[in-house]
Amino acid sequence: MERLSGMDASFLYLETPTQMLHVCGLIILDGSTIPGGYSFAKLRDELAVRVKAMPNFRRRLQDSRFNLDHPVWVDDSDFDVDRHVHRIAVPAPGGRDELSELCGSIASQPMDRSRPLWEMFVIEGLEDGSVAVMSKMHHANVDGVTGANLMSQLCSLEPDAPRPDFDQLPKGAGRGNALDIAVGGLLSFASRPLKMVRLLPESVTLLPRWIGRARKGEAMPTPFTAPRTSFNGAITGHRSIAYQELPLDDIKFVKNAFGVKVNDVVLTLCAGALRRYLESRDELPDSSLVATVPVSVHDKSDRPGTNQISVMFTQLGTDIADPVERLHFIAEHNAINKDHHNEALGATLLQDWAQFAAPATFGSAMRVYAKLRLAERHPVVHNLVVSNIPGPPLPLYFLGARIKQMYPLGPVFHGAGLNVTAMSLEGRLDVGLVSCQELAPKLWELADAFPAALDELVTAARAQAPTQKQRTAPR
Repeated sequence: MERLSGMDASFLYLETPTQMLHVCGLIILDGSTIPGGYSFAKLRDELAVRVKAMPNFRRRLQDSRFNLDHPVWVDDSDFDVDRHVHRIAVPAPGGRDELSELCGSIASQPMDRSRPLWEMFVIEGLEDGSVAVMSKMHHANVDGVTGANLMSQLCSLEPDAPRPDFDQLPKGAGRGNALDIAVGGLLSFASRPLKMVRLLPESVTLLPRWIGRARKGEAMPTPFTAPRTSFNGAITGHRSIAYQELPLDDIKFVKNAFGVKVNDVVLTLCAGALRRYLESRDELPDSSLVATVPVSVHDKSDRPGTNQISVMFTQLGTDIADPVERLHFIAEHNAINKDHHNEALGATLLQDWAQFAAPATFGSAMRVYAKLRLAERHPVVHNLVVSNIPGPPLPLYFLGARIKQMYPLGPVFHGAGLNVTAMSLEGRLDVGLVSCQELAPKLWELADAFPAALDELVTAARAQAPTQKQRTAPR
């Protein structure tokens, strides 16, 4: 058995019937590239073979009432791929509205914790003949990097690439029983006071150091200082999904013209789209929206667990009308915020404190918080989550089918009912948007604002560098 880290387990404890903490992904496939042509049975059977070598797909949760520590992963002895892979059809005519509504319904359903925490829905009936796959994986089992790595194990660079060598299968989670879980939990629980003593000195100085940096203009935004918008409230269990595809060459052209980073441009696109969306609703705040940006620490942390993440707060400059001024503002503050994050939180501080998360306390507190709609009674912690995941620049084939688009879809939280996640792949930036349906019911209006936000940056970049070679992909 493998005990969950505190960070992994926190995504279980913080889950409520309306705050479901699974991550999703929508892949649009060209089934004609599959050798011999597409069929659901062929896709399912190939997936069944591949997951034999993927322990994350075959492990489930197990716990004991006497366990004082986090639950454990064990191998599912009754694993059956047919419980996880489903065949459905999108309603006619099979356009983006019908597909996004169907995917929103899938994202609104909680996961069965008695089974391995993943599902895939193969969606047929799209109007252009494509096949879509909507995946769901619980955040306790994946973060952005591990989720992308898992999907990469189902992909190849050629449609007829040979299967991986399964002669030596990776070690699974193993078995566990109530006594082993309880005894291991007791030993871990007994060591917590010493671990807390070691953490306190660094943590006690966090606030004074944050204040000191803020006085010098070198700090991240502080929590609870974000302006309130319509998507900052208590969320329901209903999800809306939208998506947008952008040419990566245009984004790199802007990056080169203004001497910034790709991530700066992506955040500026998000800010520009949000500004248009909020202006159209006559609710653009006078101050900048604040985004929480997940930060991967896989290459810096030595702590156990799947979720190797920290978080950074950043201003989006939505109060700045000029797109170029907004881009430079974001680039400048991104550098400041990154330095502050590394100095204040480091790679492991959040992971270390998460080890002390207690399921009864966290779970009860989260249910009370949701029931009393407390997210609407205190200042806004942050407005939304924005994440950017780098992907390969080459064509990818999912079980033999060429990937046309891949839209990552993250979770939303009480108080921040909007998530924007982007992923680069084969010369595109695929942007996935998820919201609480009641808080942002017209999510396509926000998705459709992204191309206009990019156009204004490209126009400004052309004026900035008229002699630079312009590589603008057709829309």
